[in-house]
Amino acid sequence: MAEYYLISQLPSLDGVSENAPLPITEERFLELCGRFLGKKACDELTRVTLLPPREEQKSTSALVQAWNEGERHLRLVLAKARAEKLQKSFEEDIPSPSPALLQAVLSAVEAENPLEAEKHLLRYRLAFLEELRPTDAFAQDYLFYYLLKLKLLLRIRHFDTDSGAAAYKNIYDSIMRGERLEVVK
Repeated sequence: MAEYYLISQLPSLDGVSENAPLPITEERFLELCGRFLGKKACDELTRVTLLPPREEQKSTSALVQAWNEGERHLRLVLAKARAEKLQKSFEEDIPSPSPALLQAVLSAVEAENPLEAEKHLLRYRLAFLEELRPTDAFAQDYLFYYLLKLKLLLRIRHFDTDSGAAAYKNIYDSIMRGERLEVVK
């Protein structure tokens, strides 16, 4: 019953344009969850991330499990495509990507502008998340869906063209020097 009251208070994230301010912050969302949900559910929500750990970790949410698996797969396919473009070896064995995933990755790898590459990946991630959207809008998994969508929408708003170009050049140069560099934000 608590989920019903909580979810009915949440503003819609559907149709929010890229440049429009979001109707809720992540902090406000988590604050609302803290009022209506138990500690276990709130703890699970605070562990939700756009960057899942490389090694699979169990979640009480089937949606979070599916998101983490899909995001890991996306990152591996992206790493492989980038390695191939740079004519570097890629040792990981990964399952074949879906046509939608392959198209998103190829578009991102071929994009001249890193921001455009990120936008291709964002569109793919949002579409993938929509596939996971619970049919019951008042189920607890809807809260995980909502938080992931909010995080994705917030992420694209944090990009800055100048600092992004500098970071991209730094990462590219380190790869060309054979260094292993992972960026976590």
